[in-house]
Amino acid sequence: MNLLAQSTSPYLLQHKDNPVHWREWGPEALQEAQTSGKPILLSVGYAACHWCHVMAHESFENQATAALMNDLFVNIKVDREERPDLDAIYQAAVGMMGEQGGWPLTMFLTPQAEPFWGGTYFPPEPKFGKPAFPDVLREVSRLYRENSEQVSKNIQTLRTGLTQTFEQNRPGQQLDPATLEMAMRRVCQQFDVFHGGIFGAPKFPHVPAIEMMWRGYQNTGMPQFQHAVDFTLMNMSQGGIYDHLGGGFARYSVDNIWLVPHFEKMLYDNAQMIDILSMVWLNTRNPVYRARIEETVGWALREMVVEGGAFASSIDADTEGEEGKFYVWTEAEVDEVLGKDATLFKQVYDVRPEGNWEGRTILHRLRAMTQLPAVQEGKLNALREKLFLARSKRVKPARDDKVLADWNGLMIYALAQASDALNRVDWQAAAVKAFWYVAEKMGETHADGDVLAHSARDGKIGVPGMAEDYANMARAALALYEITGHQPYFEKAARWTNTLNNKFWRMDIGGYALTPADGDPLIVRVRTVMDGATPSVNGTMMHVLTRLNALTGEVIHAERFSVLTQAFAEDSRRQLISAATYFNGFDLILRAIAVVIVGQRNDPAVAAFRDVFRRVSVPNKVVQIVAPGEALYEGHPANGKGQVDNKVTVYLCGGQTCSPPITDPNQLELQLKTRTLPPGTMATARA
Repeated sequence: MNLLAQSTSPYLLQHKDNPVHWREWGPEALQEAQTSGKPILLSVGYAACHWCHVMAHESFENQATAALMNDLFVNIKVDREERPDLDAIYQAAVGMMGEQGGWPLTMFLTPQAEPFWGGTYFPPEPKFGKPAFPDVLREVSRLYRENSEQVSKNIQTLRTGLTQTFEQNRPGQQLDPATLEMAMRRVCQQFDVFHGGIFGAPKFPHVPAIEMMWRGYQNTGMPQFQHAVDFTLMNMSQGGIYDHLGGGFARYSVDNIWLVPHFEKMLYDNAQMIDILSMVWLNTRNPVYRARIEETVGWALREMVVEGGAFASSIDADTEGEEGKFYVWTEAEVDEVLGKDATLFKQVYDVRPEGNWEGRTILHRLRAMTQLPAVQEGKLNALREKLFLARSKRVKPARDDKVLADWNGLMIYALAQASDALNRVDWQAAAVKAFWYVAEKMGETHADGDVLAHSARDGKIGVPGMAEDYANMARAALALYEITGHQPYFEKAARWTNTLNNKFWRMDIGGYALTPADGDPLIVRVRTVMDGATPSVNGTMMHVLTRLNALTGEVIHAERFSVLTQAFAEDSRRQLISAATYFNGFDLILRAIAVVIVGQRNDPAVAAFRDVFRRVSVPNKVVQIVAPGEALYEGHPANGKGQVDNKVTVYLCGGQTCSPPITDPNQLELQLKTRTLPPGTMATARA
């Protein structure tokens, strides 16, 4: 037995019976490497990763390969979901070597954890243009022992590159509205006019980039932006990347047409898809979007909720050793389940004798994207339900049931937004339950700000919280606060932001680091504005700080986001798509709309005004409901403004001015749709 049996990570537990003498990352493993003088073999993956399973079966379960690994290296296994800080460092390092990153990540380090060579998947014998893994092990060991000069050169080159990437300030010229518009246009130009999404394959959702296009449409009214968004979302919603029977989106499509998914389902992808579909549905009322929202939320609540109400991390790509086996069909299987009703279904979902993927069929509607007449769609719903019930009898893919605070923050935020858009109190209740699981089971209250753990499983707390945990949960807290008016949500957001400011903010170069100043000492401290699979902390904090500033008027929030708009300006101009969350945050800074509703929260007239937000997509709104006579903070442009003729009254504010009082919900809807609002932003004016 190796040393993984006590891990909180299902991914590490998958490897606990390997003959490889795996250790978890930590001072003991690093000390062992230093004592033995052996280099470190670092293997990074995650539970739902198909190629991680392949390499495990081929190499880590092989006695001869394991013996070679044990003889030549100190072997450390890392779950990239539990340690995104380590993954970020060594993924960047492998990229600097000219390799395309990914998982499994296979890195070779000195006993001081400095990378000197690496790659991703290696086969047991030469194929795919890659050397055999046993040959790699022998050659890297020989290089380390016999060619210290080359190893030292590699170390120095990579260390310099990592320092420049994560620890140096490249502020450039501060962001401005012209830069934002340029970024939106250029991102739109990279969208695939044939299939949606970014050109090429594989195709990832890139939800922040889609949101960037949507904001571009709302700002300019240019139809090119709306087309890019709608065309992408329709292709994803009707493609094979979507599970048409059980709901939920797969991680990505391996082709350029959204047909063949990489079958794992990740919590964070589905959270972001629920959010963007809700945002766009408010404007378009596309019935496909509503269906995908309802089905994907249904999947999350059915398949992903753990005891206590929080959300699990992922669903595996593989079943019984085969990728996608749970999800695909043969024509004979469909005929057996649907009988005489199979003809319509097969026509719509591309079921044919030869299949559309390796002899089987991935269900999709790329050939029939538009809605059919209601009678036929109703029939298809019933047929899908039959197939879903038949599929449920198959061996199900494994679930990674650890709870990650940052990913839960994304899903809680998405559920809150979707519940408000579609008026689903049951979804709001699910968001609330998950929120308090993370806040209470994974959090503690401290004098200078609340702290969070990053992960938990079966009552065991994992590693300490990282910046994205605090940022995503703070954003979720503010969403719940605006919807419910419940003060504890606001207090949590403020306290988590205090923790970020006290422990994660880089006073020397600006911006939030991924790890706290007193955290695990690593060779560099990751600090970036680039989105990965999830939004970057510095992009997310643009949203959080702006909303806190709009709600409180506290200058520190404006000071922080002002620094962010300069600290990462140059990086964002170089990589527009990767910095999409950051640009979306800057759009919020420029165009925040403070919506002040003067009335009692339980007044039906207040509900009538809130219903307006279910008919208009306004991602930049910051909503406050205040009782008559209740004061806003000093300096708020609506402070002191009350009701007109004892009616519920709304003020739309930007900069230091507000609209005339609005007492008719129809007038509010008209103003929001035509954007006849005061210029400027409250946040910029007070900064």
